[in-house]
Amino acid sequence: MELDFDTCRKAATSRDARFDGVFVTAVRSTGIYCRPSCPAITPKAENVRFLPTAAAAQREGFRACLRCRPDAAPGSPDWDVRGDVVGRAMRLIADGVVDRDGVPGLAGRLGYTERHLHRMLTAEVGAGPLSLARAQRAQTARVLIETTRLGLAEIAFAAGFGSVRQFNDTIREIYGRTPSDLRARRSLPEHDEGVVSVRLPFRAPLHAEALLSFLEVRAVVGVDEVDADGYHRVLRLPHGTGRVTLLPKAGHVAATLHLADLRDLAPAVARCRRLLDLDADPAAVDAVLAADPALAPIVGKEEGVRVPRATDGFEIAVRAVVGQQISVAAARTVLRKLVGEAFPTAEELLALPDEAFAMPDARRRTLRALATAVAAGELDLDGGGRDETVERLKALPGIGDWTAQYTAMRALGDPDAFLPTDLGVLRGARAAGLPDKPRALSAHAERWRPWRSYAVIRLWRLQ
Repeated sequence: MELDFDTCRKAATSRDARFDGVFVTAVRSTGIYCRPSCPAITPKAENVRFLPTAAAAQREGFRACLRCRPDAAPGSPDWDVRGDVVGRAMRLIADGVVDRDGVPGLAGRLGYTERHLHRMLTAEVGAGPLSLARAQRAQTARVLIETTRLGLAEIAFAAGFGSVRQFNDTIREIYGRTPSDLRARRSLPEHDEGVVSVRLPFRAPLHAEALLSFLEVRAVVGVDEVDADGYHRVLRLPHGTGRVTLLPKAGHVAATLHLADLRDLAPAVARCRRLLDLDADPAAVDAVLAADPALAPIVGKEEGVRVPRATDGFEIAVRAVVGQQISVAAARTVLRKLVGEAFPTAEELLALPDEAFAMPDARRRTLRALATAVAAGELDLDGGGRDETVERLKALPGIGDWTAQYTAMRALGDPDAFLPTDLGVLRGARAAGLPDKPRALSAHAERWRPWRSYAVIRLWRLQ
């Protein structure tokens, strides 16, 4: 897949960091690919190709630049925003589905044949699912090589490689150096076993206070909390339970991960990025919202507000159901009674006795119906199609449009979900001088598409 050459060339020549992760610059004369913002000398136009992903560049034999680290750039906002099969596939690959279940497992989650899925991904992003997963394994391995004292053989299997030889060959091919060369002369931190510290890049600006304050107000004892050291939470991961501390800093979010199994590094990173909406393009979002005179001063005052999302879709759906028609504080109290050492899975929630649900019987039945659908595989709240999942949610007893849209916004990452009947949204609209009746506000909000979820967060901050 070739991108528009003139547009990409202009972005790369100006070293515009907003395009990092949107495409990579592959230089034929050096055999190296870079981020658009790479500080290296700008190559001649005749030596340059622009490709949509690091995996596409690697597939064509280009090596990653060790100066700008294009494999560690923020993810493309396109794949994060899109609700189609390619966007869903990219999110599931980032979560490690190919490493755990193979391409057949990924295709099954998406409802397509392996061949058709390969064709779609190759056409859109320049690489098939195996190449995309291989690129992710290599990047995971590089992080472990450069930030831990693990032996190289341990890193090979933790990153998902089938053999040490495959690991060595891949690292040499992608980075032009051996694993030992990547580690040489690095001062490695003293960490306990299973602890990994990584930097999570993002596109500036990032309004960190908005993210942390949202999460703090909704924190549940035993699951998550916010303090001076950042945001801390328990993670349900494919190979065990982990913990993470996330602290926004200049240009990145520092993540300290405590993992029971290092094979969970890639999905843990993907879920933390998703939680903080780090692959968003805030400039594009803010430009649309600021075009509305009522929101322009609000956007100008607080740039880069993100949508706090999820590390676990089922958790968000449960929080939404519990939060129906009660305050955030009351919802936290109810949720605390459902939580053990971590937020319950669908199967664990179904095993709870009725007395564990400190809520009306109708709401308890709704939670059990939700958990039954998730446990049976009838409802995918982490990789499902957005429109289809919203309709399936609304078909469950006790789940209406507010609950379904809230879940779509936070669990499914829908950038255009809207909550016109939410009291906080209506109070925020009134404070901004906007219509404060659901129907009139919905009509006005059409101008905010496709970023109405971001408008919801901004209106909540005004109430």
